[in-house]
Amino acid sequence: MRTLGVVAAILVAVAGCRKAAVEETESAAAVPVKVEAAETGTIRGVLHATGVVNPAPDGELIVIAPEPARIVEIPKGEGERVARGDMLVRFEIPSLQAEVQRQAAEVLRAQAALANAKANQARQRELFERGIAARKDVEDADRMVADAEAAVGQAEASRAAAITAAARTTVRAAFDGVVAKRFHNPGDLVEAAAGDPVLRVIDPRRLQVVASIPLSESPRVVVGASGWLKSGGAGLPDLALKVVSRPAQVEQGTATIPVRLSFAGQPNLAAGTPVQVDIDAEQHTNVVIIPAAALVREGEETAVFVAMGDKAKRVPVQIGLSDGDRIEITSGVKAGDMVIVDGQAGLPDDAKIMIETGEDEDAAEEKPAGAAGKEPAAGAAGKEPAAGAAGKEEEKK
Repeated sequence: MRTLGVVAAILVAVAGCRKAAVEETESAAAVPVKVEAAETGTIRGVLHATGVVNPAPDGELIVIAPEPARIVEIPKGEGERVARGDMLVRFEIPSLQAEVQRQAAEVLRAQAALANAKANQARQRELFERGIAARKDVEDADRMVADAEAAVGQAEASRAAAITAAARTTVRAAFDGVVAKRFHNPGDLVEAAAGDPVLRVIDPRRLQVVASIPLSESPRVVVGASGWLKSGGAGLPDLALKVVSRPAQVEQGTATIPVRLSFAGQPNLAAGTPVQVDIDAEQHTNVVIIPAAALVREGEETAVFVAMGDKAKRVPVQIGLSDGDRIEITSGVKAGDMVIVDGQAGLPDDAKIMIETGEDEDAAEEKPAGAAGKEPAAGAAGKEPAAGAAGKEEEKK
């Protein structure tokens, strides 16, 4: 029994040695990677932002009651087209009509007073010529006529203003467009406040994108810069944009600024659609550029792995501009360095690597069917010696 125990211990030790050897071989195996050379070139920074499709400032009309009123008529519904000059909303505001009538009465009164003043002026002049009236009476009559004429002019101006105000009870379209939103119906009572709109009309031919840019990035935005609306759909092209305006001041308490971009063509988008946009920023020339896929981020540190022979060397780098696919390297890597772009995830420093060139894959694709068919036979033949060795090992035991 003691002999059997010793033999078992020896077998366990041998098995342990074999396992350690296998693990050591596996840890020393080369990691397949792909590399690309760092290049010197030109790169333009790109700002990525979210935005919303909205009509241009002159392509939107929001109807608000001129004062508290009742809606009499709204002939158009949501989605219906309107032409310039079409009636959109008609309000009923009794006070405005009453004011028109009152001002009309004031005009009549002023005109009557003017007629009396002119009659008195004629009479005083006639009496003065006959030597009955004094010159002072004629001068007083002339002054009364002048005052009456001024009163008539003031009354007519007030009546015109009342008529203009009354005309606001009917709102007409200022441009060809579409009813985007209808907030009320005929018979509703509405307030004269921006918080109680009646109708929203937009011009779908004059749409823009309002992008939200962080304050820290705002100096990089220049009016006239190019941009793109990212379609995100398979086979759909990105839409070209152009920065047309940026705010002159920033509202307190906000972390972004709104930047307006116009479309180069006619977009097939609805107002209010959320979108992703890219905006061209500054450009750097004669700088070292690598693929963005090569960059490794660990906390606040950025690094790349450079292929040096059959080893991967981890190199900390400082980065500059990025256009999404490529990144500017300001220090750490020079032009010509072979940076690892695939297979570097979790790779330790000075790890053994094997650079994939793609030639083996091409050769496998071009290999004849007959050669491929022989591989299983060779594999089967290769397994027989292993089986035989295992049998011999059992015999020794």
